[in-house]
Amino acid sequence: EKGKGKKFEDPQVKKDEQFAVVFQESLNMEPPPQLEENKNNSNRAPLDEDEQLEKVIWESLKGKGLRNQSKDEVEEDANLPNVNPSPSMCGGCNSEIEHGRSVDILGVLWHPECLWCDACHKPIAIHEVEKHVSNSRGKFHKSCYERYCYVCKEKKMKTFNQHHFWEERYCRTHESDKTPRCCSCERLEARGTKYVVLGDGRWLCLECMESAVMDSDECQPLHFDMREFFEGLNMKIEKEFPFLLVEKQALNKAEKEEKIEDNEYEVITRGICLSEAQTVTSVSKRPRMGPHKQLIGMATESQRVVRDCEVTAILILYGLPRLLTGYILAHEMMHAYLRLNGHRNLDKVLEEGICQVLGHMWLESQTYATTDATDAAASSSSTPVTSVSKKGEWSDFEKKLVEFCKNQIETDESPVYGVGFRKVNQMVTNSSLQETLKEITRWG
Repeated sequence: EKGKGKKFEDPQVKKDEQFAVVFQESLNMEPPPQLEENKNNSNRAPLDEDEQLEKVIWESLKGKGLRNQSKDEVEEDANLPNVNPSPSMCGGCNSEIEHGRSVDILGVLWHPECLWCDACHKPIAIHEVEKHVSNSRGKFHKSCYERYCYVCKEKKMKTFNQHHFWEERYCRTHESDKTPRCCSCERLEARGTKYVVLGDGRWLCLECMESAVMDSDECQPLHFDMREFFEGLNMKIEKEFPFLLVEKQALNKAEKEEKIEDNEYEVITRGICLSEAQTVTSVSKRPRMGPHKQLIGMATESQRVVRDCEVTAILILYGLPRLLTGYILAHEMMHAYLRLNGHRNLDKVLEEGICQVLGHMWLESQTYATTDATDAAASSSSTPVTSVSKKGEWSDFEKKLVEFCKNQIETDESPVYGVGFRKVNQMVTNSSLQETLKEITRWG
């Protein structure tokens, strides 16, 4: 038969054999001349099929580490941008996630062990994440949170109270069972934590304690920066007067001597602008933390503040966080500005209202403050940039605390401070701070 005994050659088999030979030779070979030529001649004719095959093999071997790169290739690769992704960070603990150990929840990676309910101590399933509750106390299944007391860990509350800002639920009995409440952020002490008790009997949570201003010397940078804040509003305060931190008893005594009667408005006095000469006992040396989170070693000194101008001193409670201290100082500095400019008998609602507006404006400036004072941005053109001696990164709690302080001003229901703020703030919104000041002083 014709063709009998002749070996049949399959074209695909032949191509595979060629591929194997080229692969073996490529392990120790120099770059194909076609590649070198191609680097220097962009107009070269397209590679034929065999040349393309050789190029693909060469590049694949380089990528898999099966051959050494030439010097030129090393230099070329060094000039390429780094495309390695940055390490993934856990949305819960903010630490790095190792490859293959993450759960993707709505585009945020988590360690699986970080997704646990702090009430029942069971995992929060993926289908439960969207409705789970997360706050400063932890993460919770929605069903657990609705009946979980963050104070005593009771998991089946029949009745509860809830803070309007922090949204933390707790048994109603804790309002009257002497559970410590932070004098700054108003949160109750959770069992297992330990609040700090100040010398005058006030309680301070550990988060507020971290940025607390403790003595008169420590608050002076805040005092100087506040003067710059007012100057930036074209309300420069020329006169010098003391700014002192005091205990609760000293503040109450000064308030009594000034004949200030705020009790009818059910407000807690935390600062006062003095206009009469009197003897003031201030905190001269900050306390230090002793055993069992007790503050020890605080020193006080008495001094006579004299009447050199319409303002003799500003007094503020010691031990409050920097943000709260700054808000109170801005409020009292506005009282000082009005008195120094001859406005003493203003309408009570309008005077307290404009002072609250200045405190709120200062907090707004802090909302946008950064570590670098020159990069700080104000919320409006009327609010100056100020660093207020803030050093280092803002903690998550501080970011929340500034919002809490603003919320306290905005939601205040008192007939003087609350109503006054909303009335004056509306006036400022409709015109300007300077025009509002003219209106208030004209009516006063």
